[in-house]
Amino acid sequence: MIRVLIVDDQDMVREGFAALLGAQPDIEVVGQAADGVAGVAAAREHRPDLVLMDVRMPRMDGLAATPLVVAAGCRVLVLTTFDLDEYVYEALRAGASGFLLKDAPAAQLVHAVRVVAAGEALLAPTITRRLIEDFARRRRPGQAAPPSLNGLTSRETEVLALIAQGLSNQEIAADLVVAEQTVKTHVGRILAKLGLRDRAQAVVAAYESGLITPGG
Repeated sequence: MIRVLIVDDQDMVREGFAALLGAQPDIEVVGQAADGVAGVAAAREHRPDLVLMDVRMPRMDGLAATPLVVAAGCRVLVLTTFDLDEYVYEALRAGASGFLLKDAPAAQLVHAVRVVAAGEALLAPTITRRLIEDFARRRRPGQAAPPSLNGLTSRETEVLALIAQGLSNQEIAADLVVAEQTVKTHVGRILAKLGLRDRAQAVVAAYESGLITPGG
């Protein structure tokens, strides 16, 4: 059973998501919160597998709440709209495992919850890649030094570059002409060597290390 916490300041959004997810046989909505402060407290209390996190909320926004929720052992799926692109990138850097547009179809929401709860990152190539490329251009002075990829083998570096381009394991396997299980092994080693939690963090690391350049 996937245990989900919904954090959003709009009552209708919370109730709608709760009704939809609660109707699924493998998903249980364990709580709701109307702002980041209450969301962090609820995450620490209920220890859900996944937190659906809105960005703009009173008292504490989703960007500030995300690392605190991640620290509590929960995965975060950010809820956003196209006009909040910068917040999405910052949320990925803060530890979110992906994002979902608020106007996404119901089936896509359910799928997203299952994907992220299973330990994968939700990175739609047509949207997330554009966001990360855009905000990789805006690296601000004073940010932490980019991660070093020196510990990766040449093949692992190649796989990381393909991950950053938004390719799935199946697509990477086809591109490299190897078995999909081989790709999964490479991905696991990349995450372990770089101390990353999932593919979302791997994409950010690839751009911030300079392995992939915006538009490249």
